[in-house]
Amino acid sequence: PSPVAQTNTALSGSFDAELGAQAPLGFFDPLGMLNDADQERFDRLRLVELKHGRVSMLAVVGYLTTASGYRFPNFPADVPAGFGAWKALGSSDDGKAILAQMMAFFAVAEIVNRDA
Repeated sequence: PSPVAQTNTALSGSFDAELGAQAPLGFFDPLGMLNDADQERFDRLRLVELKHGRVSMLAVVGYLTTASGYRFPNFPADVPAGFGAWKALGSSDDGKAILAQMMAFFAVAEIVNRDA
């Protein structure tokens, strides 16, 4: 048999050896966000991707739980499911307090998890 040349379709870049770069694509960066990027930028984008993926998974679980009809005990029956709940929260004083608590929690979570 005649010898067959092995070819690699991966782009030759500095991140070809990173975790997740697998055959046949190798390091996959279709938007070119890491052209001329250093290791620090690569690590930052990887961290952001993981964070967004985790938030998305939690959002899907929350949506599916609500869509299945489950409600917390003593949950008001007049609050709609989905995005309609935001408007319902903003229409009462208790709802506004809940929104303020949520914003405070998100701000503290961002500050605590930030690399100093």
